[in-house]
Amino acid sequence: MTAHLPTVSASGEAGVGGWARRTHQGAAAATEDDFAEFARVALPGLLRYGHALTGNPHDAADLVQTVLEKVGARWARISESCADPRAYVRKAMANTHISRWRRTRRETLIAEFPHVPAAERHDRLEDEPVWQALQSLPPRQRAVVVLRYYEGLSESEIAQELGVSCGTVKSQNSKALASLRRRFEPAAGGR
Repeated sequence: MTAHLPTVSASGEAGVGGWARRTHQGAAAATEDDFAEFARVALPGLLRYGHALTGNPHDAADLVQTVLEKVGARWARISESCADPRAYVRKAMANTHISRWRRTRRETLIAEFPHVPAAERHDRLEDEPVWQALQSLPPRQRAVVVLRYYEGLSESEIAQELGVSCGTVKSQNSKALASLRRRFEPAAGGR
């Protein structure tokens, strides 16, 4: 995944947010260096966030790469106009994930069954009940739950990230938590 990102020198020129402007270089080179440093610092957190959104590390890596490619092309504008580029990238990831989900959820008919693929590697989180319950939520509800309880954002911050109203965040969170409670009530009732 990181093979497509620009390389970063180990000169130690990191700023307060983990990336810094390099005024002694040309504007284009400084912008590329700033973006490369931002991507290097933010990548682990973005991959974790993408994993929580998509449900598996491979789709998460694809999602992060897609969004960073788009952001990298507009980095100069984004870094100047956006107070928190990480929030911008997380919002772009949530929107891109929801758009992909909408495109791919349509049923596709095939004439013949494909050959049986090789056995896939087992994801250790697949057997976790909480992870399975989280994957069963619709994408928007999952995004709200991940942003609220995994990232620790407030309702207003989530609304800003997803481009929806606070009321929508509250209703999506309420629906998601009700669904999760229903899923775990039988297990709790049997004890």
